[in-house]
Amino acid sequence: MSTNPAFSSRTQTLQKYLKLDQKNKIMAEYVWIDAGGDTRSKSRTIDPTKLEKDADGKYKELKPEEVSLDLLKNWNFDGSSTDQAPGNNSDVLLKPVAMYPDPFRGSPNIIVLCECWNADGTPNKYNFRYECNKVMEAYKDEVPMFGLEQEYTLMSLQDWPVGWPTGFFPAPQGPYYCGVGAGKVVERDIVEAHYKACLYAGINISGTNAEVMPAQWEFQVGPVTGIDMGDQLWAARFFLSRIAEDFGVKVSWHPKPISGDWNGAGLHSNFSTKATRGEVEGKKGMAVIEDLIKKLEPHHLECIKEYGDDNDLRLTGRHETGSIDKFSWGVADRGGSIRVPREVAAEGQGYFEDRRPASNADPYRVTKVLMTSMFGKL
Repeated sequence: MSTNPAFSSRTQTLQKYLKLDQKNKIMAEYVWIDAGGDTRSKSRTIDPTKLEKDADGKYKELKPEEVSLDLLKNWNFDGSSTDQAPGNNSDVLLKPVAMYPDPFRGSPNIIVLCECWNADGTPNKYNFRYECNKVMEAYKDEVPMFGLEQEYTLMSLQDWPVGWPTGFFPAPQGPYYCGVGAGKVVERDIVEAHYKACLYAGINISGTNAEVMPAQWEFQVGPVTGIDMGDQLWAARFFLSRIAEDFGVKVSWHPKPISGDWNGAGLHSNFSTKATRGEVEGKKGMAVIEDLIKKLEPHHLECIKEYGDDNDLRLTGRHETGSIDKFSWGVADRGGSIRVPREVAAEGQGYFEDRRPASNADPYRVTKVLMTSMFGKL
């Protein structure tokens, strides 16, 4: 049941229309990231029989399931309405970079994640994927793998956490983390729907749980290699926003949506390479981890600049965070900048967790600065 039925989607009514025959056409939802770090989207119809020509210049009679990413055409949007371009030169080009099955409309429809490009052929100012991809390609032999833990808060249309007494606070933190039962968690339906949507779309979602602050949840995506990490997390964020829309609920990515004695929201970033995982002969994984952490320390402030807005409200040294002004690390230490899981230290190989990124951080910026801080800038 929706929290705000007057503003939610009528999904049961919609179902009879979703079952209608599409006459061999595909509905493609083109998704991009705007100037404010939110996702935007619009739809277009794709005719599979008008995508690819044979050697004689005739269109191939492709079936919907034969449509691949490389056959999708570029598109454009009004960048002046998203703060991505001036009104007198407003067209911003959308270049498809990843494609997923559509969990909302079902097969054969698709979600198309896009990069934004300017009319002069340069990446848009807010296209952080472009530079990230160059870094991932340059260091692909390291086989970098990421796992991102996306925390978020479910809010009412009045910008107050769902389930909280209007204008008042609930009981103190304690019973809510991984909680079960009424009074401990809210809107589990949204979380379950999002989990299933990600699995349907091929997102490597690895889990989900209720977080420390009531109305706060987390999902994890990974392990994922290279540029696919950013792509999959952005797709998963889009799915969550669309699902919450059905329930008449807002998703807040803010790292400290409620001030006071409440945990903030982060994007804890787990990282490994083939060397840290013990896959390189002659190199001990834990020794490589310690060396990489040492390389991160002098780049602390540079990383913080890439790790999201208003992160100073979260990284206070309290509520399971380290101080924004100081770099620190330790085994099983959730109060440090970097945490090495206890089992990793015991096994002598594996990964480490960067706990500094805020929940609203761009995963392309996070994964890129991690790589350049440890392996060098291009």
